[in-house]
Amino acid sequence: MVTAMDRWAGIFGAGPVVVDGGLSTQLTSHGADMSGRLWTARALLDDPGAVARAHAAFVDAGATVVITASYQVSRLGFRAEGLAQSRADAALAASVTVARHAADGGAAGRSAVRVAASIGPYGAVLHDGSEYRGRYGLSHEDLVDFHRPRLEILAASSPDLFAVETIPDVDEARALVEALEAVPEVPAWMTFSAADEARTCAGQPIEEAVRIAAESPSVVAVGINCTDPRHVLGLVTRVRAATDLPIVIYPNAGGTWDATTGAWSGEVAEGGVFADDLVRRWHGAGATAIGGCCGTDARSIRQVARVLAGTAP
Repeated sequence: MVTAMDRWAGIFGAGPVVVDGGLSTQLTSHGADMSGRLWTARALLDDPGAVARAHAAFVDAGATVVITASYQVSRLGFRAEGLAQSRADAALAASVTVARHAADGGAAGRSAVRVAASIGPYGAVLHDGSEYRGRYGLSHEDLVDFHRPRLEILAASSPDLFAVETIPDVDEARALVEALEAVPEVPAWMTFSAADEARTCAGQPIEEAVRIAAESPSVVAVGINCTDPRHVLGLVTRVRAATDLPIVIYPNAGGTWDATTGAWSGEVAEGGVFADDLVRRWHGAGATAIGGCCGTDARSIRQVARVLAGTAP
């Protein structure tokens, strides 16, 4: 019987994994405009070359997995912007193609870079910070129906795995576990946004969220993303106590998201770069894969890659 650990090892092998950083942050550093409800999806539509260059910057910095620009792509979100459903479907497929091109064409020796197709939460479509609150008032069936087509289209584009990310509550986790049943051929990690060192953004124990995610045979790793780095060590400790699955973490640079201004305030990680000792402690506590989210760019990932290289046996 092939276990989740076997599937993870089949993708990444042994040793620590370097996840990329905040795609929107890297795009902004290249001069892209991230305003508007479609966020990185707008860049994917208007300038896929810019998205490819952002991915390539992370690969050149040492990332061994790049996450696609599909986080904000959905039929519902595109319709709200007056765009045809077919454009959303095409953008989902294109996100994998663009990431694959960057992964295959990066720095010498990076041929093992994997592509993770991003599945962002329903709350991201609302563009009001709901991914940091959860509890949308939707039924289980509504959430399954929202996520399943995205998963199916992305699976047809042959990513190496799904990055089911920034999930704020157990209700959405349950819906995603069911939606993943439609695409069992593609493994997934599921990472949660957290309010503190013990709870999801919706206030449930992180252990409960992890147990629900681990019920899916598709889920090969669990963890935390887009969460204040000050909370991560405590969260990793709790996640490790709840499961033997590999743990994936990619915190943001800290601070608070203001949905009105569309910006972060109060960054903790100076310049988006985490302290070396903090990365070592995350790894020592059980984090198998480490990267960054909002507020982190290629400089951040270069530093993470350097630190993790020093932890390899």
